[in-house]
Amino acid sequence: MADKNIAVRYFSKGGHTKAVAEAIAGALGLEARDIAAPIEEPVDILFLGASVYWGGVNGAVKDYINALGKEKIGKAVIFSTSGMAERAYPQMSKLLSGAGIAVETENFYCRGQFMGMNKGRPNEDDLKAAAEFALKMASDDPEAVAAPEAGTEEEKADE
Repeated sequence: MADKNIAVRYFSKGGHTKAVAEAIAGALGLEARDIAAPIEEPVDILFLGASVYWGGVNGAVKDYINALGKEKIGKAVIFSTSGMAERAYPQMSKLLSGAGIAVETENFYCRGQFMGMNKGRPNEDDLKAAAEFALKMASDDPEAVAAPEAGTEEEKADE
């Protein structure tokens, strides 16, 4: 992790993706910032988070990705939340790759509370898993850092 320039950006309507972003940033000693904050200097790793709303990411996320300059981003690492068992990874990965930005294939996902479903999510275990995921992705030796998956066995079977 030494000498890596890392940024954490997120889009969150209900605060769930923000909570995950803050856990990721906290583990790395950084500040999580909303996507309204541009990437001003080149970063080795951009942790980028979004929620899935009715089957897709918000248009603001698409606009943000389209405005990113590939020369400023070494690699994007995606994290996401949703009320249902769907990750933002496929859509965000396609957008980032289309913009010429390398994307880490491993991503973080946990459910967020939505209309009474997934009450209390993301929970403490989810946030701990997000922090461990961040440390693994930022490590010079990712295999040396264990990163347990968030969620229940039932959720994992749904994916």
